[in-house]
Amino acid sequence: MKSNSPKFKDGKTGVALTVRVTPRSKKNEIVEILDDGTLKIRLTAPPLEGRANKVLIQFLAEVLSVSESRIDIVAGETGRNKLVTIEDMDAKDLQARISLALGVKKD
Repeated sequence: MKSNSPKFKDGKTGVALTVRVTPRSKKNEIVEILDDGTLKIRLTAPPLEGRANKVLIQFLAEVLSVSESRIDIVAGETGRNKLVTIEDMDAKDLQARISLALGVKKD
């Protein structure tokens, strides 16, 4: 599998990324970076009553070592494809933390 470059966008207060969620999985994990730069994530929670969204925020907070209050789903709350923002983080820092979570070695 080739390593695609995710498309993280710096904003005024943080960084934005696109995420594709697969609910009802065996474990919470970042699977891969898709060809379009979207981060594919599996979650154990079902997509009912916002449970998957809550688990997504908790999981990203843990993986990125940030507070849950800094993470917001700004688009796609009811779908699998979501736009997520992380406050007080830039794209370079986010890239490093995602690479670490995926076990990608730096050159």
